Amino acid sequence: MSHQFAQTPLTRVRRAALRADYDRETVHAILDSAYVCHIAFAVDGQPHCIPTAHWRIGDTLHIHGSNGSRLLRALAEGAAASVCVSHVDGLVLARSAFHHSMNYRSAMIYGRFEPVVDEAEKMASLVAFMEKVSPARWPTVRPPNSKEMAATFMLAMPIVEAVAKLRSGPPIDDEADMDWPVWAGVMPLETRFGEPIAAVATPTVAV
Repeated sequence: MSHQFAQTPLTRVRRAALRADYDRETVHAILDSAYVCHIAFAVDGQPHCIPTAHWRIGDTLHIHGSNGSRLLRALAEGAAASVCVSHVDGLVLARSAFHHSMNYRSAMIYGRFEPVVDEAEKMASLVAFMEKVSPARWPTVRPPNSKEMAATFMLAMPIVEAVAKLRSGPPIDDEADMDWPVWAGVMPLETRFGEPIAAVATPTVAV
């Protein structure tokens, strides 16, 4: 398997093309470090964009939801979709209003979802989801019962057409603005875990 995703008419980046990255590991890392993706698609000419939790197993992106979800049913029936994941790593404060920017990592995937119907595959996918949410937690919790499994709708998209786009570094100011008397630089942003908050009647055990 190639280490690079092939450029296609959908994934070829035209604006700021030097920031594009078709490296498979880069795309995977951006997907894996996010908990939520946004999925855009159209049903009967009406555009939709839904945020949902996602996880990756190899070269396949997985999502899940309620069996009663009309939008997930539309995806399962083959609606073309684009999936976006993005991270903001910093606010880039320039000397001019025009050159303000953000440092970011983003990934786009184009394709179609397929339903996961095999019970063993559904269970394996849920285990992978739990491992992403809280590694090593699955053996400690009650597994889903048959009713819960039946109520859960699983979808998977092969990651075939994909591209990352990234920006990092300081502001890019015009030479004429370098002496402008204002602070310029990067305000870093990060997502991190806080102190755990125990639920009612939680036993005193390690998180």
